[in-house]
Amino acid sequence: MRATSTPPPLPAEREGRPAAADLAARRQGLSAAVAAGFGRTDPLPEEICVGGVRALRFAPDGVSLGTVLHVHGGAFRIGAPEVVAPFAAALSARCGVTVVCPAYRLAPEHPFPAGINDARAVALALAADGPLILSGDSAGGGVAAAAAALATADAVPPAGLMLFSPWLDLTVSSASYAANGTSDPLFSAESAQEAAGLYLQGLDPNDPLGSPLFAPAAGFPPTLVNVGDGEVLLDDSTSFAAALRAAGVAVELQVVAGMDHVAVTRDLAAPGAAETFEALCAFVDRIVAAG
Repeated sequence: MRATSTPPPLPAEREGRPAAADLAARRQGLSAAVAAGFGRTDPLPEEICVGGVRALRFAPDGVSLGTVLHVHGGAFRIGAPEVVAPFAAALSARCGVTVVCPAYRLAPEHPFPAGINDARAVALALAADGPLILSGDSAGGGVAAAAAALATADAVPPAGLMLFSPWLDLTVSSASYAANGTSDPLFSAESAQEAAGLYLQGLDPNDPLGSPLFAPAAGFPPTLVNVGDGEVLLDDSTSFAAALRAAGVAVELQVVAGMDHVAVTRDLAAPGAAETFEALCAFVDRIVAAG
């Protein structure tokens, strides 16, 4: 990570390319599942537009103590806020916070940095609503981390950052890709290389906002990082936490034995998800109590 606390500016947005037929079919399948009730919560969230971006807002009973902006995963190319709705609803109810999940633009039609610009715009729009925690899972963790780094430059730093199995290094070069290649059923070096290519479309994978592992460590707020011990992205989490700790940033690293990729945002009944949820709720409680 760089010694400065301010990241470089984002590159200009560029025109992308159409999604391949197989990706388009996967998206259609997800849309059909959502329409059929996948991810539906009771009560239903409010659909809003914040910072020019469509989002779902989950509100607690009573006065909200703060806001969590959660960015869904999906390798930068698939996914929707509805997929993480049960997680968002549970977090809102447990911690008494508002949870906002944006439908940020996806690659390959909208390559880096479009999704980060969307998350940044939402964060700026929410910054006045009390303590703001940025959050994300998998590729959404990379987007959230980049938005958190940019918040320093925007003079509206978030109160905290939560990352679940985050993808933070698009060079796809860490040792855990090989070490955990047979123990991770949900992600692989091959799928990461394909997704990174669609997202970057020729830009440098070492860009510190495309790969927040290389962003200035001192610019991050108190951070929670959670990952399973058998994930190919294990090193992204451990390296990021080590860099933050070396820069004097308060960081909690949780490596959970036997937990699959983004278990807590996919299924709260999955192995490791319950303990992860309690730990993240304790983190949120501390952040909002500090104001």
